[in-house]
Parts: sequence; C-alpha cells; structure tokens
Amino acid sequence: MASSRPSGNHRPSIGEFASLIRKDDAFGPKIMGIVNVTPDSFYANSRSDFDQAVKKSLDMWNLGAEWVDVGGESTRPGSDEVSIDEELSRVIPVIKELKKIRPDGLISIDTKKFEVAKKAIDAGAMMINDVSGLRNDEMFELVLSEKLPVCIMHMQNMPSDMQNKPKYDDCLREVKEILTNKANELINRGFPEELIILDPGIGFGKLKKHNLELLRGNKFLSSGKFSILNGVSRKSIIGELTKNKDANQRLAGTLAASAYGQMNEVDILRVHDVKEHVDLRNVLSALINK
Repeated sequence: MASSRPSGNHRPSIGEFASLIRKDDAFGPKIMGIVNVTPDSFYANSRSDFDQAVKKSLDMWNLGAEWVDVGGESTRPGSDEVSIDEELSRVIPVIKELKKIRPDGLISIDTKKFEVAKKAIDAGAMMINDVSGLRNDEMFELVLSEKLPVCIMHMQNMPSDMQNKPKYDDCLREVKEILTNKANELINRGFPEELIILDPGIGFGKLKKHNLELLRGNKFLSSGKFSILNGVSRKSIIGELTKNKDANQRLAGTLAASAYGQMNEVDILRVHDVKEHVDLRNVLSALINK
C-alpha cells in the first residue's frame, strides 16, 4: 500500500489533509496514537518523558498509525492546569525531534492553550486537537489563519470539575449543537469544512449513560459533513462496563468500542494501543467489504 503521508516538510493541500482525517474507502479509520509527555495522565503506562515520547511516537508510526497526538498536560478528571512554560517545555522538544527524524510524520498537538498550539505548529505539528472546543478566541483565530485540520472536542466545564454531577436534558443533541455551532463559526469565516473533526468528548463531563449515547451517535454528530474522532481508549466508561478499575485491564473493552465505532462511521480512532487497533481495523475492513 502506498504511503498516505506527505513528503518531507511539505504542507498537504486541503484535499490531501481531508483524506488524512477520514476513513478510507474500505471504511478503515485513521489511527492516532496517544503520546502523553506528562507525569500524571490517567493511564500510567502512557506517561512519558522526552526520550520515551520520541521512541513511542516512532514506534506508533512504524506500527501503522497515521498520526501521533502529542500532549503535555493531563486532562483527566480532577486535574489542574500546568503553566504555559511547563507545557511548552514538555511538547516542543519532542515535536522538533520527531520532525528531525521523520519529516513526513503527521503530528497533532493536544492542547487548549493558544501559545502552545502556535509554537507546536511552528515546530511541525499539522493538527490542533483542542479539548476545550475552541473556547479561547486566540485559538479560534489561530485555527482560521493556519487552515490546518482541527479537532473540536466537547467538554462540560473544565477537567478540574467536569465530573461534578454533569447534567443534560438531551446529551446527544446538546453536544451536537455545541460542536456544530463552533464548526459553523469557522466555516462562516472561510475555514474549509473538510478540515473539521468533531469529538464528543467521551468522559469529559459525562456519566455512563451520556457516554453510551454519544458512542452510538456518530452518524448523527457527523451530519454527513464532518470527520468524527473516537477517544474512548482505556477510559473509565470502559472500566464501568467491564468492571475493571485498573486501566491496564481495559484493552479488550476498548477494542470492542473501537470496532463498534469503525462499523458506525468513525473516521479517527485515538488510542494508546496502536498495533492492536491497526490489526482490528484491517481485519474488520476485510470482513465488512465483501
């Protein structure tokens, strides 16, 4: 299979970018590997220092991930913000080193801070993954000016308090309205519709019933226009359903949710376990396509 990666430091066209954030013709989603340059992310095995983050990213690409999502601030429930300088010191050296070693590697920056996103793009990142859903005006303007793929995630409140009695009248419709309103704000300012990814924010200000409703609602969320990202890897919802409090024991449950997502039009699977998800994607694609 020919590589879908851009060559060297070339920035892909809008059409090329669109193909890099959508499922393929065999309904196979893109795989995005999670790279946490943090000491406190909820899944202990995902925590990395500089050397570990670089090695992990390279391994993920070699195993078949199209993207690596580099983040320097934990957003687990109850977490507090880190300073801009601290977050920059974690992620920018990793991105620079990765672009030096693998110039064609696709990197997403996982941040809600405009300053971090800007420097990450300057260092070579080609997607902004904003867990705060572009609430920050400067981040919104950066997205407009750069015209790179953007993932708009829904989160009720902030990580420090998002799980304090989350409440919705109609979770799926409310989340869709918030995400599509922000997406339409971008489009109305000239941003390409094809570069917008929506993430319902599983576990971000949601109870089990909300998460299940959102995982079942990919087609509704997409509206036939936007790319959809599934970010459920090893999260507490998997633990609740499988009765596994230990995130180390949640791989099988994660794979089940990812398989359901692939069969229901998810475009990107954001995961800790790349090899297992590449295998899942390839086998399921073969079975779906007679």
